[in-house]
Amino acid sequence: MAVRQPAPAALDPMESASRDAIEALQLQRLRWTLQHAYDNVAHYRRAFDARGVLPGDLKHLSDLAGFPFTVKQDLRDNYPFGMFAVPRAQLLRLHASSGTTGKPTVVGYTRQDIDHWADLVARSIRAAGGRPGDLVHVAYGYGLFTGGLGAHYGAERAGCTVVPMSGGQTEKQVQLIHDLQPRIIMVTPSYMQIITEEFLRQGLDPRASSLQIGIFGAEPWTEAMRREIEAGAGIDALDIYGLSEVMGPGVASECVESKDGPVVWEDHFYPEIIDPDSGQVLPDGQPGELVLTSLSKQALPMIRYRTRDLTRLLPPTSRSMRRIGKIVGRSDDMLIIRGVNLFPTQIEEIVLHSGRLSGHYQILVTRAGHLDQVTVRCELQPGLSADLPAGERQALADAVQQRIKTLVGISCQVQVLAANAIERTLVGKARRVIDQRPR
Repeated sequence: MAVRQPAPAALDPMESASRDAIEALQLQRLRWTLQHAYDNVAHYRRAFDARGVLPGDLKHLSDLAGFPFTVKQDLRDNYPFGMFAVPRAQLLRLHASSGTTGKPTVVGYTRQDIDHWADLVARSIRAAGGRPGDLVHVAYGYGLFTGGLGAHYGAERAGCTVVPMSGGQTEKQVQLIHDLQPRIIMVTPSYMQIITEEFLRQGLDPRASSLQIGIFGAEPWTEAMRREIEAGAGIDALDIYGLSEVMGPGVASECVESKDGPVVWEDHFYPEIIDPDSGQVLPDGQPGELVLTSLSKQALPMIRYRTRDLTRLLPPTSRSMRRIGKIVGRSDDMLIIRGVNLFPTQIEEIVLHSGRLSGHYQILVTRAGHLDQVTVRCELQPGLSADLPAGERQALADAVQQRIKTLVGISCQVQVLAANAIERTLVGKARRVIDQRPR
């Protein structure tokens, strides 16, 4: 579709700065971050010492390659507050995402962290074409998930009026869009497709709605999906990238004038691409795993955090900072279901919790229309199949389903099968995941 050129908006000075100015600021902030982490986080002090490096060893940006990586397991091992670099009393807010052990990964923010986050989401909204006075319909989930509140505070910082709808209640989503006339919607791309379908179900033309801009994140999506959303809803569809461990939405975001990949806001985050197997830093343009280092976070500094997202760094276009390409996959086994991270081991823990189910299970992922569907197949312990009444088996399935909803945050169907009903793999790894979604 034709790009709607928004009215000019003043850029933050760093958005148009020279490469030398950007790198000078990065070096200054990176030195502070390394020292801050080393002085205040026991995990980083141990990791640096084990690697034989000190914050003062960073003389050039390239020296960062000598420092150790941080992975999600480090946050789990230091649950809940062990990775924080400020006293707990200085934390203004906590967010969390689920982890493989059932315990959440806890992240926190000082007042300055919240301000920076709001500034960067506001910058992202402006890059997408948003302007002060726009009405923004936020359909990301609110709560411990960073999407809803991250979008909310950023939209307010951008001078917009926020409709804090959150997720679900699709019929009401359409009603409010029709009645309140927002110009911008912030939501997962798959749920935007559901909203478009609901417009049609109600006899409304989604292309005739007030929406002009969609800012979509929290799950990977393709250029084909962008084209489908733009054609179906008559909007400009922009990609926003983030993850809770590093900040939340707004780590990188696309510009409406180019739509050529999210711009990494490099004044606050230092990106690297590494070979997922060797950990070697790769040149710009080469595909690999994205690694991010925070440059201004007080509460939870992240040093070389392995995102597991597979992408590549691209040269600047609409802004002076580099871009990332579309996320093409992950270097681990994590599934992303409707914006929620799901690990097979989470399901395993829940299945085994009942005591009446074996450790054999499968996760079937399909797509009904545009929405991901999950079916968990599990089986009874040997000897229970003949003795367990059908009603009791259904009650067991319902209990597992509710526990998955509570601990993981996704709705699914659970099938409790007879003992030995799931096919065994005699060679290699068990086939835990059957992902039948179109690629």
